[in-house]
Amino acid sequence: MARQVLVIEDDEDISRLVKLQLTELSCTVKTAYDGIVGLAEAESRPYDLIILDLMLPGMDGLEICRRIRGKGRYTPILMLTAKSTELDRVLGLEMGADDYLTKPFSVLELAARVKAIFRRVDNLAHPEGKDKVIESGPLRVDVERREVTLEGRPVELTAKEFDLLLHFAENPGRVYSRAQLLDKVWGYSHSGYEHTVNSHINRLRAKIEANPNQPEFIQTVWGVGYKFRERISL
Repeated sequence: MARQVLVIEDDEDISRLVKLQLTELSCTVKTAYDGIVGLAEAESRPYDLIILDLMLPGMDGLEICRRIRGKGRYTPILMLTAKSTELDRVLGLEMGADDYLTKPFSVLELAARVKAIFRRVDNLAHPEGKDKVIESGPLRVDVERREVTLEGRPVELTAKEFDLLLHFAENPGRVYSRAQLLDKVWGYSHSGYEHTVNSHINRLRAKIEANPNQPEFIQTVWGVGYKFRERISL
């Protein structure tokens, strides 16, 4: 069955380019050129992926992302932005976007990001051999519900922060470089994007560590990368 994708992008040239690439990935694509129209379409039916521009007429991408995430149904979101500052990327990710692409981007990179999102969703839908709940001291990760609690209190994570934490928790004690994490969690390994891993780990530590400067769960292995603490009970 073809994947159903909604593209909300006001630049018609970019929209056509994205639609063409997605069609080659055997996706069925619906386009919207206005934020309000795009949100209405996103809420009208389930989609397998929404590709969302940050700057839109009517309603911007951040507000659309926030409203979509406020619904009970989870839909992957890939955000497009002409802005390249760290703040803009962080805002999109904090609102719940799964990934982002900064314009201009290549169609090969777009395809890589889209395929990575689809692989992750498929793996979550069919978690073969994976534990339903992972516990490490006061930290509890419910894999199927995609919920995290710390000392019984819920921890609000973005989709990618959860994926990153889950990958660590499933592989306690194993050391990963930033490039390896980018490949395992994001599904691509383009050079120059390792800073994405750093920013996600910093925000994740701020949410689960009692002292982010002396992390208990996600530990730094200097000169190599990061690892999840080795003592873990299932």
